[in-house]
Amino acid sequence: MSPRYAFRSYYLPQAAPAGPYQYSGFYYVGRNSVHIDKLVQMYKRGYASEGIENTKAELLRSLEREKNILPEVIICEPKFDLNEIRGLKQFLRQHPVLHSIPFILDGSGLTERELDMHRTYARPDEILFLQHCDQATLQDKICFLRKVKKARQGVAPQIEENVPARSLRLGLLSKRTFDILVSSIAIVLLSPLFLLVALAIKLESSGPVFYVAKRAGRGYRIFNFFKFRTMYQGSDKRMDELTHLNQYNANTSGPVFFKVSNDPRITKVGGFLRNTSLDELPQLFNVLLGNMSLVGNRPLPLYEAVTLTTDEYAARFMAPAGITGLWQVKKRGNKDMSVEERISMDIDYASNCNFATDFWIIANTPSALLQKENV
Repeated sequence: MSPRYAFRSYYLPQAAPAGPYQYSGFYYVGRNSVHIDKLVQMYKRGYASEGIENTKAELLRSLEREKNILPEVIICEPKFDLNEIRGLKQFLRQHPVLHSIPFILDGSGLTERELDMHRTYARPDEILFLQHCDQATLQDKICFLRKVKKARQGVAPQIEENVPARSLRLGLLSKRTFDILVSSIAIVLLSPLFLLVALAIKLESSGPVFYVAKRAGRGYRIFNFFKFRTMYQGSDKRMDELTHLNQYNANTSGPVFFKVSNDPRITKVGGFLRNTSLDELPQLFNVLLGNMSLVGNRPLPLYEAVTLTTDEYAARFMAPAGITGLWQVKKRGNKDMSVEERISMDIDYASNCNFATDFWIIANTPSALLQKENV
């Protein structure tokens, strides 16, 4: 019996379109019938293969047969040898067409150490726990990963198609020149303050001086985001304990932001740094590297960005990621700000940003830095 299983009762044959590549269905590597059934419910077409080598051959044959129709996602079980999974990821990444398909590893049953090894060695696009992942969440994740991959390939997001290319280039060039000039000068002038803050952090608690995390910026581009560490080590793992204190009352089916008043995870030095916004200073290096701008919409943690992939919300990613922005100036520290209000201001800035707006935001940022609320 062939190790490949085609779900023919859910497969609707169709002629390959003559245009660009289109995405339809799924490809599952493994034998977990529960997970396969979940994917069958999501898609009208799908394939499953028991072995990784079979997967490579079948993907190439499928590409030859169906021309420009590709699976929307490739999901792999964790039961295979780490080197095999890494080999599959490298095969996909190096292929001129298949590299555009999100590659997800199911983390079910893996220990923390094994998860870390897969993240650093196999390097899948995402690790999900499929037994805890409902259909809506999985679809949102796949949609987000596809947009991220398009952004990495230099494909302009659809939300920018109506912007004149020449005007966009000139505006970005002027903004980038200003960012480089100001961030370079600021880093030099503030270097003594960097040293003092780093010393205070190290004296109070163990752990690194800087907090580095993945963030999604303009066009869903993912980058390493720098801040001074303001929390005790391991605080990220305590988020579930504090959900009931979340300042943003978002429901689980819509956009999700997370911020807690009087957060118990914050150190004393960290509280001072947050209230004075000194914890944001390392982002000047993000600006210098080109990941961020001085003014823009805040780059979001991936668990927040994944809830903003619909056309309605994705417009906020037209703007570059920024150290300061419209809602920080207008609503910083305001407990009553709703998720919808914050997104609305982000979209407003993205739709109307220009040098005059940026200078107004920069001019009003100092007065917003000293906030009253401990958030």
